[in-house]
Amino acid sequence: MEMLFKIADASAHGILYFMGLLSLISVTIMVERYLFLKQIGAKSTGMTDQFRKLIAGSNLAQVESLAKDENSIEGKALGFGMTYVKNHGSAGLDEFFNSFKSTEKPSLERNLNILGTIASNAPYIGLLGTVMGIMKAFNDLAVAPGQGNEVVMAGIGHALVSTAIGLAVAIPAVVAFNLFQKKVGLVLENIDAARDLCLAYTKSRKG
Repeated sequence: MEMLFKIADASAHGILYFMGLLSLISVTIMVERYLFLKQIGAKSTGMTDQFRKLIAGSNLAQVESLAKDENSIEGKALGFGMTYVKNHGSAGLDEFFNSFKSTEKPSLERNLNILGTIASNAPYIGLLGTVMGIMKAFNDLAVAPGQGNEVVMAGIGHALVSTAIGLAVAIPAVVAFNLFQKKVGLVLENIDAARDLCLAYTKSRKG
């Protein structure tokens, strides 16, 4: 039992430092992903508007011009798809675009798994710090009983800081993770739209 209280005493402060490290990692990932996906997202929004106009006007001839856009992921996908159908036809087009998405997805989701892990586990780590801190507070009271409730109250108040920090780390991480996943999903949906436009263009040419 004595060993457990010693571990709690050492862990109470160590967990706070660890939470600080997690906060730094989380903020770094959020800033990097925000800047990266902001640029990607702006181009994806532009391509979404182009796709919408093309569909509304039923002018599949514009697919060739959109396929020349190499500044966006969707434009590259459409260009590669157009080259594929010209050389091989529409057979295997789904597999081709799935392979394209598989190669692009890691860069779009880089470090999001780490951010998601921090978001889901930071509150529990903070809670662990609180439990350790409360154990330390009651142990201090047992060692020096004459100091009264002030020792326990001060110790518990300090321990609750861990829970507060855990929530402060987790909440922004959860919001950012969901936002980034939505942006990545938009790009992947646009790649699917590019595949369908490529297939529609091929069928119109055959007709």
